[in-house]
Amino acid sequence: MTKHQLATENTGPLKDVRILDMTGVVLGAYATQLLGDQGADVLKVESPADTRGRGGGGDIVRYNGEVPEGWPRDLGPLFLSANRNKRSLCMDLSRPDELAKVKALIPHCDVFAASVRYGGLKRLGLGYEDVKAIKPDIIYALATGYGQEGPYANDPAYDDLIQGQAGMADILNRVDDNPKLRYLPTLVADKTTGWMFAQAITAALFHHARTGEGQYVEVPMFECMTAYHLVENHFHHVFEPPIGQWGYSRVVNPTRMPFEAMDGYIGLLPYTEAQWQGFFDAAGWGDNFAKDPRFRDHGSRNRNIRELYGLIGEAVKTKTVAEWFALLKPLSIPIVKINRMEDLESDPHLQAVEFFQHYDHPQAGHYVTTKPPIRFSATPATIRRHAPRLGEHTEEVLAEFGVGVE
Repeated sequence: MTKHQLATENTGPLKDVRILDMTGVVLGAYATQLLGDQGADVLKVESPADTRGRGGGGDIVRYNGEVPEGWPRDLGPLFLSANRNKRSLCMDLSRPDELAKVKALIPHCDVFAASVRYGGLKRLGLGYEDVKAIKPDIIYALATGYGQEGPYANDPAYDDLIQGQAGMADILNRVDDNPKLRYLPTLVADKTTGWMFAQAITAALFHHARTGEGQYVEVPMFECMTAYHLVENHFHHVFEPPIGQWGYSRVVNPTRMPFEAMDGYIGLLPYTEAQWQGFFDAAGWGDNFAKDPRFRDHGSRNRNIRELYGLIGEAVKTKTVAEWFALLKPLSIPIVKINRMEDLESDPHLQAVEFFQHYDHPQAGHYVTTKPPIRFSATPATIRRHAPRLGEHTEEVLAEFGVGVE
């Protein structure tokens, strides 16, 4: 196992961009980590412990999950995965003097990023107009649950709730005929909206670089996830009047799954005419496939996709994983080995690109993280800082910008 060292030089494309980060949990934290990986100096503002029984101060996700014996409780697993390349300031914004220090940092920042309810920010004097008055060209990026012009504007929003409202809980039941509505077992709304939040900030930075103009940027989870969900699943309802079902037929399909071979599972997706014929030739069913009117062209296959994938499933059972790779790889038919989560760290491709990286946190111990996945040839992303302890950089940052430390 190779131990990695933190990068000593910031080479990212967002070098010299500074973000005052008022986000937390997963959506906002993931977004600002993406920007931090790409070179931004992220100043994460966190609150001290309060009386609400959260077990400690700061971002609540610090305390999600268990930690090894002797490990700092404020460096939980989810926090480690979404908060590298940041500096933590512990500031009690209910105190006028602490709030004034945060406001004094605004002129030194290019972006003000927040993921708390807007009404609370305005009560603190941190609404867009307030922040703009301090720094006229600020990019003020707000990740909200809902667009601020709609009736849900002030409602709380969490991943589960947004999945439900965006219709995402109404997808698995269309696949397996189990009538229960279910959430997808991943924080898809938080993480996807986090990517959108980071992209929106980058787009606003591009506009600022061209014009010198700042702006208010709003990224609402409900609208973002509904748009994301409906890219393929609006399907026949994109037409007026609708001509068929909700849900893309190839995806809303109980036979779309990893295919079980004699000794394991493969992912398999013939796509072109030649690939479909090549697969069934390899399976020994080529003549029957070629003559079957259900599968004669792309449209026919889509209309009969359940039956088609069912045939693949039956064919795959007749050979081993290695036999299928030997047959299909030379035909350029897309095929992969299905990984379980415990297989990922030994995946040969991920090993070759050094995707999993092992570090020693100076205040905690050994941990593993994933490297920034996007490659920039001229301005590579880097991991320069471990996830910070709560308030680890308060004095450093305030002194750096001459705000003063009491």
